[in-house]
Amino acid sequence: MTDDLPIVDAHHHLWSLSGAIRYPWLQQPRETPHFLGDVGALVHDYLPDDYRRDAGHHGVVATVHVEAECDRSQQVAETAWLTSLNASHGLPTAIVAHAWFHTDDATEILARQAAFPLVRGIRSKPVTRAAPDAPPTGRRGTMQDPRWQEGYEALARHGLSWDLRVPAWHLEEAAEWIADHPDIPVVVNHAGLPFDRSDRGMATWRRGMRALAAVPHCHCKLSCLCLPPATWSYDANRAIVLETIDTFGVDRCMFASNFPVDGLQVGFERMFDEFKRMTAHLAPEHRHALFNANARRFYRI
Repeated sequence: MTDDLPIVDAHHHLWSLSGAIRYPWLQQPRETPHFLGDVGALVHDYLPDDYRRDAGHHGVVATVHVEAECDRSQQVAETAWLTSLNASHGLPTAIVAHAWFHTDDATEILARQAAFPLVRGIRSKPVTRAAPDAPPTGRRGTMQDPRWQEGYEALARHGLSWDLRVPAWHLEEAAEWIADHPDIPVVVNHAGLPFDRSDRGMATWRRGMRALAAVPHCHCKLSCLCLPPATWSYDANRAIVLETIDTFGVDRCMFASNFPVDGLQVGFERMFDEFKRMTAHLAPEHRHALFNANARRFYRI
């Protein structure tokens, strides 16, 4: 489906495995495969020209880079490298950097990241349980950790948003926390990760998504809809997309590619062709909001 709908890709990644920054999840053997497939297919440089090639016929006019899980001693170096890519290649347009909230250097790292003009937010994944019925992990690094909470609250001082990425069984807990901090905009990554499509899994996901949608300053990215270990399914993903839009409202959702990671299951061109097809029934202004204006507003592009 070709059209002139300009896209702001609200979530993608870049990396250079031949450069100084290390990405342990890509460069070291993994005990278990990535949830979307063989990570070996990603073990190569992925740079702006690669991204533009994958985007193909889609008119991507701006992008948001979300931290790519580099070695955590190099989290600020990653932001500096991305800033240099913007200067030389014109993308990414905005950056969601990394900083832990609960570590001794959290305050320092947040300040250093916030000093980069392209940084709009932080993705910092709290410690979570491995499964809904798994035992508690202890408080350190969880959303119940006072030090984690202090680090989170520091986002407001720097005018930064939070990219929330937790399993579906932690969405309700996240909603309770972020509701008490209306000065920190939040965007849920990857449609709340509805990977368990069983009745029980979907019930957990729906409760969490409805709790988050009840928080006015919480938004949602429509991305990473692949079903492990299956392949991309138009019908299954359309149902998730439309339900999420109905839950959050058209003004608080934004489409994103999660490339190149989602490329393990679906090409960029097909993904966005089908995103456009899923929403073809919506008014033009609503489609423009979903594919462009909402991400532009949230990330101040």
